[in-house]
Amino acid sequence: MLKESIRLAAREGAERIIESLTQRVREVDSRVNAYVQFDPKKIQRSQTKGPLAGVPVSVKDNICTRGWETTCASKILEGFIPPYDATVVEKLRQAGATIFGKCNMDEFAFGSSCETSAYGPTRNPWDLNRVPGGSSGGSAAAVAAGEAVAALGSDTGGSIRLPAAFCGVVGLKPTYGRVSRYGLVAFGSSFDQIGPITKTVEDSALLMNVIAGHDERDSTSADLPVPDYTKALGRGVKGLRIGLPREFFVKGLDPEIEKSVREAARIYQKMGAVIKEVNLPHTKYSVAVYYIVAVAEASSNLGRFDGVQYGFRAAHGNLRDLYFETRDQGFGEEAKRRILLGTFVLSAGYYEAYYLKGQKVRTLIREDYTKAFDEVDLLLTPVSPTPPFKLGEKLTDPLTMYLSDIFTISVNLAGVPAMALPSGFTKSGLPIGMQLIARPFQEETIFQAAHAYEQETKWFKQNPKL
Repeated sequence: MLKESIRLAAREGAERIIESLTQRVREVDSRVNAYVQFDPKKIQRSQTKGPLAGVPVSVKDNICTRGWETTCASKILEGFIPPYDATVVEKLRQAGATIFGKCNMDEFAFGSSCETSAYGPTRNPWDLNRVPGGSSGGSAAAVAAGEAVAALGSDTGGSIRLPAAFCGVVGLKPTYGRVSRYGLVAFGSSFDQIGPITKTVEDSALLMNVIAGHDERDSTSADLPVPDYTKALGRGVKGLRIGLPREFFVKGLDPEIEKSVREAARIYQKMGAVIKEVNLPHTKYSVAVYYIVAVAEASSNLGRFDGVQYGFRAAHGNLRDLYFETRDQGFGEEAKRRILLGTFVLSAGYYEAYYLKGQKVRTLIREDYTKAFDEVDLLLTPVSPTPPFKLGEKLTDPLTMYLSDIFTISVNLAGVPAMALPSGFTKSGLPIGMQLIARPFQEETIFQAAHAYEQETKWFKQNPKL
C-alpha cells in the first residue's frame, strides 16, 4: 500500500520497493496483462525529497509521460513518445515519486471492460476469465494484483470507478476541474478527469494531496484552494446525511449487489449517519445523453490522429489514401463506432435534434444532483448493475456493454466527485463495489465517509490469490 511504501522508502530507500514490485510484475503480468509499457531500464528513480519520495506510481496509458511511449492502447499512436509530462505526472515527480509503468486500457478510453486495447485485454486478478472493468482496467488490476503500489486512471463515464469496483480497490473521480487535464489525451473534454486508484481510502487521500490543484495550462482547471484530504479521515459519520437514490435500485440490479449496498447503508446508520431516500428523476436518460454528447466530443478530439504528425502511418499513394488507410488500420472497431456516431450527431440537420437536446437534458441531470444535495450530504449507490462479467461476454453487443456504466455516467454529466470502494463479495468470490457521491469540490466528505466504512468493514484486507 502507498502509506507503507512511503515509510519503507524513507527507512530503506526506494530500491527494495522497486525490485519487489518488478519481481511481482514478472511473476503475474503474463496472466493479468495490466501493463502495456514496462521496462525496468526506463524507471528513473527520483532524487526529489517530497511526500512520495522513492514511491513507484503507475500511470494509465492515456496520460503523457516524457520518455515513455503513450499510445492510449491504440495502434494509431504506436511509437509516440511525448516530449513533456502531463501536469499530474509532473506533480508526482516533484513529490518524489517514480513513474513505474504505463497501464493497459480500453483504446482511447472507449470501453467498460478493458478488452478493446490494441495490446490485448487485461484480466481480472480475482478471476482471470473475467474482465477488470474499463477503461482504466490495467490501473485497477495492477493495484489489485500487487503489481502497483498506486496508479492513476481517467474517468469520462465511470472509467475509474467501474474497474475499482470490479477489482476490489478504491477509485476516485474528482470534481471536474479539481485535477488538471493537461497532458491527458482527450476523449470527452467536458467529462474527463484524472484520479487515483489505490488499495485504501487513506492512500487515495495521500495521492490526491499531490495531484489536485489549479493549473494555468488547463483552462477548465478550478482556481480553488486544495485541502489536506488526510485530515478528513477519522472524523466518523455521526449526523452525516446519506441519500439512497430510488432510481439506482431498479429492475436489472444484481440482488447480491443491492444487498451489499443496502447493508452498507445499515452500517452507516449504525455508526450514526442519517439515511433517507432521494430522487434523481432524470437518471434514466443519462446513458442516452452520454452517448450523444461524449461521442460528439470524442469525434472532434480524435480528428487530430491522421498519420501526418505522429504515431502510426499507413502506406499510401496520395494524401486522401493516407487519411483513409491510417484511420482504417489504426483505429479499432469501438473507436470507429464512436467516431462515426459522434460525427453523425454533430452533422448538419442533426445537431439540434441530438447534440443540443442532449446538452439540455444534461443540465436537468445536473439540477437533479443540486436538489438532492439540498437534502443530504452524500449519495450512496451501486457502481455497476452486475458483478465482473466474463471476457468476451458483451464485446459483440455494444448496447449491453454501454449499460455497464448506467450508475456512473450521471456523475460525469453533472461534474460532481464520486468514489468507488469495496463493499463485499458475491457468493462466488467476486468483488462488489459501492459508490459515494458528493457536492462539487466536497471530496473531503467522501473521504470522511469512505474511511469510516472501510475501517468498520475491512474489505480492503482481502487480496486475490493469483
